[in-house]
Order: sequence, then C-alpha cells, then structure tokens
Amino acid sequence: MTSFDGFGLAEPIARALRDEKYVTPTPIQAQTIPLALGGRDIVGIAQTGTGKTAAFALPILNQILKTRRAPEKKTCRVLVLSPTRELAGQIVDSFKAYGRHMKVNVTLAIGGVPMGRQVRALIDGVEILVATPGRLLDLVRGNALRLNKVDVLVLDEADRMLDMGFIHDIRQIVAKVPAERQTLFFSATMPQAIAQLAGQMLRNPAEVAVTPVATTAERIEQRIVHVDHAAKVSMLSTILKSEPIDRAIVFTRTKHGADKVVRNLARANITAEAIHGNKSQGQRERALASFRQGRVRILIATDIAARGIDVDGISHVVNYDLPNVPESYVHRIGRTARAGADGIAISLCTPDEAPYLRSIEKLIRMKIPATGEQRTAAPQHKPRNGVRAAGPRAHAPGREGERPSGERSGRRRRRNRNGSPGQKSVEHRPAAKDAAGQHGRPRGAQSRGRSDQHPRP
Repeated sequence: MTSFDGFGLAEPIARALRDEKYVTPTPIQAQTIPLALGGRDIVGIAQTGTGKTAAFALPILNQILKTRRAPEKKTCRVLVLSPTRELAGQIVDSFKAYGRHMKVNVTLAIGGVPMGRQVRALIDGVEILVATPGRLLDLVRGNALRLNKVDVLVLDEADRMLDMGFIHDIRQIVAKVPAERQTLFFSATMPQAIAQLAGQMLRNPAEVAVTPVATTAERIEQRIVHVDHAAKVSMLSTILKSEPIDRAIVFTRTKHGADKVVRNLARANITAEAIHGNKSQGQRERALASFRQGRVRILIATDIAARGIDVDGISHVVNYDLPNVPESYVHRIGRTARAGADGIAISLCTPDEAPYLRSIEKLIRMKIPATGEQRTAAPQHKPRNGVRAAGPRAHAPGREGERPSGERSGRRRRRNRNGSPGQKSVEHRPAAKDAAGQHGRPRGAQSRGRSDQHPRP
C-alpha cells in the first residue's frame, strides 16, 4: 500500500491524516492496517519509531465510527495497555489527533497522579482507555472500572512490560476481558517469553514483522568507547562537549545513577535533566517538555522512563551504562535515527561490562566498532615529603600488609630483612625532618599508636 487513501478509512479519519500531512504509510502500517480492519488478531514486530501507534489507532477509530454506540457506565470499548506513563500519554495524543473530526472519547489512566479525576472520567464510560497495568488494576479493584465490555485489547511494547515485571498484572487483566475480542499485540523484540504470552492471548493471529528480530536501525552509527570505570564521568563530559549534538539521551542503569550523572555534568558546566521512576509525574512532564522544546539538550534517563520518549531531532544516544538485558540496547538506540534521519549511538564500556557488550553484539549480529584507546582515570597519589608520586607502582607488593612506595619502602624492606626470623617489624611514622635534613625521631621514641605498615594515604 503506497497511500493511506487505499485503506478505505472513514472520511473524518482520512481528513485528520491530511491535517497531519500523512501521505505514505510506513511498512508496519501498510501491513497491519488492512488486517486489523478485517478483525484479525495481530502480532506486530517492529522497532520503536516505525509508526506502530497509527498502525493500531487508525483501524480502531474506523471500527468505532462504523459501530458507534454509547458506552456503558464504568466500561470501555477499547483498552490499550502501555508500559510507561509517557508512552501512554503519547498514545492518547495520537488517538485525539487522528480522531479530531469524530470527537473520540479517550481517557488516560496512569500512576503518579491522583486517581480521583480518572475515576470521575470513567463514571459514564469511555470509548478508548489507555492505561498502565498497575493503575488499571487499581481502578478495577476500586470498582471504578469493569472490563467485561472490551471489544479490542491492545498491548503496546509488550517486551518492555515483561522486563518491568508486569506479566502477572497482564494475566490478571486478560482474565477479566471477554474471550471474544480482537487483540493487537506489538513488541519491538520477540523473546521466547513474549512469544508464549502472545500464544496464550491471541487466536490464530496474523504475524507482521517489518524488520528482523533485534536488529538495529541502519541509519545509526554505533560506537564503543572502552573506558575505566573511574573515568566514565570525564569521558561523558568530553563526548557531550565534542559531538555535534542537537539533542541527546544518556542512559543509566539505575535511577540513583541518573541523578548522579546530572550532578556530575553540572560540575562540568553541562546542563541536563533526569527522568526516571522516582520522579513525580509533574517533574517528568516538565523535564520532557524542556527537552522537547530545546531548553535542555541533554536528558538522562533509565530504560523504563525512556520507552515513552518520542521526540524528533534526537541526534545522539549515549549508553553511560551498558544494559544488562541486550534487547534494551535496541530500544535505547532506537530513540535516534527516527523518521528517516541519521543518528549516532555511543556506548561506554568498562571491563566489568564486557560480558554485556558480547551479549549485545551476539543479539544484533554485528561487532560494534571501538573508537579511541582505553581511558583510565589518573591515579590519585598524594605527595610524600614534597615529592609527587610518579604513578602506579610497577612492582609487586612485599609482605602482607605492606604497601611499598619509593624510598620509604626501601628502608622498610631493609629493616624487615634485618629483623629476626618470624619477627614482625614495626616502623613508626617518621617525624618531620630537622634543619639538618634528618628524620628526628629516634628508634626508641614512643609511638603515637599508629603502625606504619599501613601508611596514611
């Protein structure tokens, strides 16, 4: 299909697509929309940024318009499940944009905000409900929503919901919706657990895959920078200052790590905002708005929060921490090179993250080229007796408990050799040199109670 006109969509929807300047459907849309219009269950495999939302939203709106009826109280006709608040919000915006000329009744139900407004919105029933699994079950348990009138169930980003531990919530939800329904199941990857879930939920589904499983966008230039862990912060600052960045997302593995990176970048005079699960919904929305409007060019994010980020003009993705789930790498770098643009994905890899890198390269079936030499943090040696240490010691340590370094270590080793067999030699911390340049503490002087076997750093 080379034009949206060929789908036979209702005129109000076709007019909205013209308003949005949609002309040619993407591959996932071209294959999915005719099947969904025919009422088939669908398993759709496509990377982020390929137009999956329109692929299910357009046929759903068309079906609602053809069979429009007032929903029953506290029910919904269409239920769309999303893993994150941000993605759920963007799905609602898409339904409203495509359904602007049919006044579609769509409601958002997500956590992080008071539930009262959502309860009130559901009192008279809604046509389309977009929800995160946890908040949806809260509404059901609170008797604010019944799922027995769902005609269409959509699971978007199913693999991410599995990663986030929503599998039990999803099973509970599926058990509450009618068995006679249409199910549209979308995922960027199809690991075995997701395939099993789809097999349990769908009836004779049509499979649509527009890219091979777990491949990365062709227009993304991927690089690996091997770096010592202590040098990660300085390397990130160097990358952000030297690269021609329009907008960049920096991924960390943890929420605490995201906040820490923001603070470290601030010390390097780089402004960044963090977005993760510990932020309130208001904070997340403000950070995303600043990023989308260009007031902040660097966004620090965790995997969970970033799945809903759909922002044009992201030129770079930086993996500050490599993901320990290789599929997450595909999702992360898919934030750039969207809508036919080019993008750059740079990943910092410490020695302990090497197994993660091997898993990623095995999944995407390519070796990511390394750039530059391995960077290590400069050794933090304090000067002794006014002499700056030259760097890490090149010789092996002596007896257990000793940390030889330079001339003082030589004196310690000589004294230990002079001691009797099995005797543990203890050298007191030397006093400051006297005017003649000699250490003034005699060997028999009283110790201050500190053994110099572990000298003060």
